[in-house]
Amino acid sequence: MLIARDDYVIAQDWQAYRPAEHHTWRRLVARQRSRLPGRAAPDFLAGLDALAILDGGIPDFDRLNDILGKATGWRIVAVPGLVPDDVFFAHLANRRFPVARFIRTPEQMDYLEEPDVFHDIFGHVPMLMNPNFADYMQAYGEGGQKALGLGALKQLSRLYWYTVEFGLIETAAGLRIYGAGIVSSAGEVEFALDSASPHRIRFDLKRVLRTEYKIDDFQANYFVIGDYRELFDLAQQDFTPIYRALENTSDINPGRLLPADELLQRGSGKHHASSRFTKRIL
Repeated sequence: MLIARDDYVIAQDWQAYRPAEHHTWRRLVARQRSRLPGRAAPDFLAGLDALAILDGGIPDFDRLNDILGKATGWRIVAVPGLVPDDVFFAHLANRRFPVARFIRTPEQMDYLEEPDVFHDIFGHVPMLMNPNFADYMQAYGEGGQKALGLGALKQLSRLYWYTVEFGLIETAAGLRIYGAGIVSSAGEVEFALDSASPHRIRFDLKRVLRTEYKIDDFQANYFVIGDYRELFDLAQQDFTPIYRALENTSDINPGRLLPADELLQRGSGKHHASSRFTKRIL
């Protein structure tokens, strides 16, 4: 039995994974790896290769930590599942990324409500090999601890959603995906770049902090950064005056455009106008 500490950390107990669970990992990897070339950001693909997590079964966290620690000083820790916000932020602020130990069942291949080891390792960890992104994640954790005291968690969670989970980056070769929620999704990895439905908007911090999101469908809009240093620089700011400035502003519905938006691609909105299904969110 795996007992969680106060920080929710448990042993990965790699030897306890069953052959069927490793098989599920390999199925998920095989499904995603064919979709990533030409869509995923070069830094994500480089991290994926450096960590060698494409082949075999569920990776041993100790092996990954040896590589990750040498590259950016980060490490991953196993947790039972979702952890409280204060615990999550404390881990990030100390350059620890909490990873759910469990893996989805075969029946959950296309839909999962809670992040599992595949989403966390395949989707998130490769970007932690990038120094600027790794520093951004630590700064986000520190900002999250502050946001809890200011009652601004709703706003800050939107920043995580539209960058870490569903962010796009502009490269010389065109728009590319770096968000974990996209690269680990069977459907959204194509929708995010290929569909004419969503808006693709230049990243603006205040705009993002006001923008709502839904977790049960593809995104109605994606926000595009120019480089990862942009994220780190914005995370160094004191958000307190920004939160105060937004207190009397209304939230922005997903898919709504503002006159001040710098549009890279205007979407048709067709998917969300006609969608009758729920996507696989992780």
